[in-house]
Amino acid sequence: MFTMKLNFINIPEFLTHPVLNSNTVVMYLALFMCLFLLLFFFMNKKPSCKVYLIDFVCYKPPASQKCSKPSVMKLAKQHGYLTEETEDFTRNLLERCGIGDSTYLAETFFKPSYKPLMKDSRREVEMAIFGSLDMLLGKTGVRADNIGILIVNCCIYNTEPSLSSMIVNRYKFRENIITYNIVGMGCSAGLLATGLAKRLLQVHHNSYALIVSTESITENCYVGKDRSKFLINCLFRVGGATILLSNRSSDQNNSKYELLHAIHDNTSSSDRSYNSIFREEDNAGITGVNINKDLLAAAIDTIKPNLITVGRLILPIQEKLAYQVTYITRKLLPSLNIQQYIPNYSKAVDHFLPHVGGKPVLDDLQKTLGLSDEVMEASRMTLYRYGNTSSSSIWYELAYVEAKGRVKEGDKVWHLSFGSGFKCSSVIWRAMKTIDHGDDNPWTDEIGQFPVTVEFGPFPIDFAPSS
Repeated sequence: MFTMKLNFINIPEFLTHPVLNSNTVVMYLALFMCLFLLLFFFMNKKPSCKVYLIDFVCYKPPASQKCSKPSVMKLAKQHGYLTEETEDFTRNLLERCGIGDSTYLAETFFKPSYKPLMKDSRREVEMAIFGSLDMLLGKTGVRADNIGILIVNCCIYNTEPSLSSMIVNRYKFRENIITYNIVGMGCSAGLLATGLAKRLLQVHHNSYALIVSTESITENCYVGKDRSKFLINCLFRVGGATILLSNRSSDQNNSKYELLHAIHDNTSSSDRSYNSIFREEDNAGITGVNINKDLLAAAIDTIKPNLITVGRLILPIQEKLAYQVTYITRKLLPSLNIQQYIPNYSKAVDHFLPHVGGKPVLDDLQKTLGLSDEVMEASRMTLYRYGNTSSSSIWYELAYVEAKGRVKEGDKVWHLSFGSGFKCSSVIWRAMKTIDHGDDNPWTDEIGQFPVTVEFGPFPIDFAPSS
């Protein structure tokens, strides 16, 4: 009867074969379990979440903080930190760095003397953050308690409690919100934060991620005599942006963009890159950000590998083949003096928005990639109108092309930012719909005045040698 039961449940013959020992049986069972676990893993593996950019808002300071270049010079002389030797140099920098006469300074610079307090710096960032975030939450309708991830980036200004804690306290975000506070990462931090948010949204499903990008210049004006530290005073201005991302499938129809790629490169291991932008004291003990003659070389060296990775991801096959053929030919037949082929990225993206940096960096980038003035328009006009607002600058550029009515459904947008370290980041977006500007766009009431034709003389490079 026992034998009959065995036959009834039909045990496979290879398991009852007398030749097989117990080790063989264990091996077969282990193999069966592995196959079962692999099948279970693939059947239950969740697909990678799509990440959407619901909307973003750029902060536009009040008109009372608008300051022309002559006014900047007047205030600097009034504050007493310009000497006869540095006055002409500063004026030349202002005239040729690419900014116009409508950028914004922090409130503290309009006082009779430059003696910033900690509360002045906090007020500057609060105005930028709360001003843009109030508007973003209002227009999207997303409640504060629905936001699961908060990433704040601000390079030089660091406070206690952190800026992320300040935001959580103000808006009463939930207690289990995931927060990051990124400091010291330079102008590329905004896109670094975007890449971080993308990774977090892959594992925290059905979530909203809020990114806040800003800077405080209140306490960071250089008042010494080292010329290599004067560029920061001339270029950097008040600004900030807030960005709302989502991985909820229900947000697909009400989002502006889908995040396709986030690529990051870092050449800090190179001493030349590491020292090209450096915050330190001068010989008199006055703190400032030093920019030396290696800046342009460090920037290009870091941007190039980033461009190569982007090209592999987005360029059409014809452009990839053309690049490879000329590259191999140049290696095998150097005597032919064949010029390296520069891929035409405009065949893969519709809007290229590099960080404003400064006029020399934009000029070099345009020359290296063979870009037209039209392609560089948004970056140059953002630099002219708002100056360098650090990591938030790229969002003023996107607001510019939106205000111009140039973003159509399906368009690819390429954000490129770079900063101290040296670091470079690219983020590729796809427009989910044709986008029209709204009242919250910082360009809305003046977009008809742009682009403007500006003529700047040669940049007065007078930076200290690389350390």
